[in-house]
Amino acid sequence: MKILSWNVNGIRAMEKKGFFEWLQKESPDILCLQETKAHPEQLTEKFIKQEGYHSYWSAAEKKGYSGVAIYTKIKPAAVTEGLGTKEFDNEGRTLIADYGDFILFNIYYPNGGQGNKRVPFKMKFYDSFLAKIEKLRKQGKKIIITGDVNTAHTEIDLARPKENVKNTGFLPEEREWVGKFIKCGYIDTFRHFTKEGGHYTWWDYYTGARSRDVGWRIDYFFVTENLLPKLKKAFILKDVMGSDHCPIGIELKI
Repeated sequence: MKILSWNVNGIRAMEKKGFFEWLQKESPDILCLQETKAHPEQLTEKFIKQEGYHSYWSAAEKKGYSGVAIYTKIKPAAVTEGLGTKEFDNEGRTLIADYGDFILFNIYYPNGGQGNKRVPFKMKFYDSFLAKIEKLRKQGKKIIITGDVNTAHTEIDLARPKENVKNTGFLPEEREWVGKFIKCGYIDTFRHFTKEGGHYTWWDYYTGARSRDVGWRIDYFFVTENLLPKLKKAFILKDVMGSDHCPIGIELKI
């Protein structure tokens, strides 16, 4: 089973960038998208009824903001939106798909914002998410978590750590939370296979950072420890263009 995840930074603009051709060529069993920035009624039928896939969407109340989606060849037993807290759920950040064999969380975690103004909101979201997922993990559920976490965990996860210690995405409290999350028993799948730095998933548009590979690894796949024997591969598709993020993926034997 191949599962991919991609922050597309606006799904509607992706149609002209070869998104559907890429999807059919890559042919993942499941594709999780973040920052779709669209309500389903704003999309053409091609987006909603893509050949070979069921699609599920969660949109923010605010137009052109946030949003997540799942394309899946396998129809889940159930799909739910949100974490159960209105403060977070009206931003369309979470889709939870229950496949029976595992539960998949597709999440666009908050950005700390200009001047770090939204960092308190981001940390509250992190804690609310952790409380919800820990209940499931303690019940023995097999869980996959993916999305744009908006935090680089360690110094090897971004090109310029020293310059960013006071910026959201690399603040001590944000990094500490990711560390706490991992210690609870969630495996950073990419780091499970790849120990060295220099692998990134996001590059700043405005500074032309991608051409210089001055990036951050802020998009992740995590799995619970009980799924680790099934995990075969974790990878970053750094050469796929169309967004300021690139897709990431895992392969599991399920």
